Amino acid sequence: MDQSHFSGVQYFSKGWSLIKLKGVRHFVILPLTINLILLTTASIWLFNQLLIWKDEFYNWSWGWVQTFIDWFGWLIWPLLLILVFIAVFYFFAMIANWLAAPFNGLLSEAVERHLSGNFSEQNTPFSEVIKDLPRILGREWAKLKYWIPRALICLLLFLIPVVNLIAPIIWIVFSAWMMAIQYVDYPMDNHKVPFQTMLDKLKARKMGPLGFGGMVTLFTMIPVVNLLVMPVAVAGATALWFDHYREKDAMVKTAE
Repeated sequence: MDQSHFSGVQYFSKGWSLIKLKGVRHFVILPLTINLILLTTASIWLFNQLLIWKDEFYNWSWGWVQTFIDWFGWLIWPLLLILVFIAVFYFFAMIANWLAAPFNGLLSEAVERHLSGNFSEQNTPFSEVIKDLPRILGREWAKLKYWIPRALICLLLFLIPVVNLIAPIIWIVFSAWMMAIQYVDYPMDNHKVPFQTMLDKLKARKMGPLGFGGMVTLFTMIPVVNLLVMPVAVAGATALWFDHYREKDAMVKTAE
């Protein structure tokens, strides 16, 4: 598909179907287990902390701030809750992605093999994945370096009067963008597409990746359902890559 604009929303739902396929589902077990442990930990910690943070806020804030919150709490608290959920779950998801990166690459390969119909091709042996681990973790480090300065800028916007009114929207859009980068990078990296080249490809057609990343962000905030998000997102992102970014990338792999 060569259309310059496309919706990426449907690729998240497609990921749910792909992870259940024979030849794919057994690659889901390890990423799912890692995600289960970390996001369960995040959920328990977050729910225990929320009430503590709220009490501390009222103890340390000025009287006029408390009055303002009392008047507009119906709007402010839901927005803050959403932002906290996104920040905390993104942080734990980032750790999970570091730990699961080798297995996510194998899952992406299995999904690609199904989509291409090339069932005779075997996944990369895990021994080769272990040898390639420094490069895989280096790729995750590249994502982190990309995320940190931009995340800090987004957070600083919350401190600027007037601008802070739209800061939550900017943060949510940025989170969706990062989710797209995180997961579309797995099939790109499998084909040895350089990180900057991958970014350029996504930036050239932003709406599709943003739609997909938005769905990943949304489901990451839903308790229980978020435990399945990682493998679903890997499968869905691979399908998105296969339909919209595959052809030239395949040439890169062949050349190397």
